[in-house]
Amino acid sequence: MTEMRFFVYGSMSEGLVHFDKIKDFVRAAVPAQIKGTAYRLKVGYPVIVEGGSDMVPGELVTLSGTELLIHLLDEFHGYKAMDESKSLYFRRAIEVQTAEGIETAWVYVLNPKKLPTSATVIEGGDWQAGLRSEPMLTDKLTERQRAYVLRLGATSGREIVPIDLPLYRELMNLEMIVDKGRRLALSKLGHEVYRYLA
Repeated sequence: MTEMRFFVYGSMSEGLVHFDKIKDFVRAAVPAQIKGTAYRLKVGYPVIVEGGSDMVPGELVTLSGTELLIHLLDEFHGYKAMDESKSLYFRRAIEVQTAEGIETAWVYVLNPKKLPTSATVIEGGDWQAGLRSEPMLTDKLTERQRAYVLRLGATSGREIVPIDLPLYRELMNLEMIVDKGRRLALSKLGHEVYRYLA
């Protein structure tokens, strides 16, 4: 076992949907900030892109684990060390500001080529304030909508998942499903929502 430091933000933060993926490995966590540009995705969660002068909040976490933990985090973030250009996120060693001073830690920053056109800049970088004022799309879904997105996201793509007309209309209006004739599929936004629900 070895200790490694990561700057986490957004869905990987304590209390949010993906924190469960690391919580058993966390040995310490302190509030921290990094320089960058934060964007709000249509689903509501933030991403950080390298560059910019905003101080983006998050946490500096010390994780205790093996190299396998890093490989699993890389896989979750779509980081491809052998060909970074195909990565969804890059894993970078960056300077992190804490109350104690500056430290170096790993952070996952979005590949700017993968930034959706629907993403909006979070002025000042404070994504936490943004989440307080406007909740994530995943929090606005009804249980039926959530269950259907999870069911559709877990299919192989060939099976037909039945749906009733009111639910169909709701999810079409939310732009989370597409009608492919004889079957329904998740839209790009639907896949993004599924990623945060699964």
